[in-house]
Amino acid sequence: MPGIGALGPDALDLSVDDLGARLTGNTGRIKTVLTDQTVIAGIGNAYSDEILHAARISPFATAGKLTDLQLTALHDAMVSVLTDAVTRSVGQKAAMLKGEKRSGLRVHGRTGLPCPVCGDIVREVSFADKSFQYCPCCQTGGKVLADRRMSRLLK
Repeated sequence: MPGIGALGPDALDLSVDDLGARLTGNTGRIKTVLTDQTVIAGIGNAYSDEILHAARISPFATAGKLTDLQLTALHDAMVSVLTDAVTRSVGQKAAMLKGEKRSGLRVHGRTGLPCPVCGDIVREVSFADKSFQYCPCCQTGGKVLADRRMSRLLK
């Protein structure tokens, strides 16, 4: 299948150095890069939100400009979030998987609720046909990111 051949390496198979090599020179936003299956396979919208929250990295950070400390935090968060998700899902019946996934999420799908880490309000940014959730306190130094859909409407 041609689609499978275009997949990047599995997220759980990457070392910190491998992850750094995949991100080097990439000028895209880290949120977008993490969900690009040709760069890293296995991370979707929900888990990218969770990984970035755990790593305390802004979804708008430039992928290729992460510091060594951020890269290590990103790798550690990627491994812990995805390993936890797999562990919680093993043995679950198909009908229970979605609920089990939601139960482990700290920011994704929790717009308007308090962040379980710091208590700030989880915010959402929408653009095109996608959205993401993040915590301003944990991820952007308190800065609330502009919602792209609303910004265009207000101009």
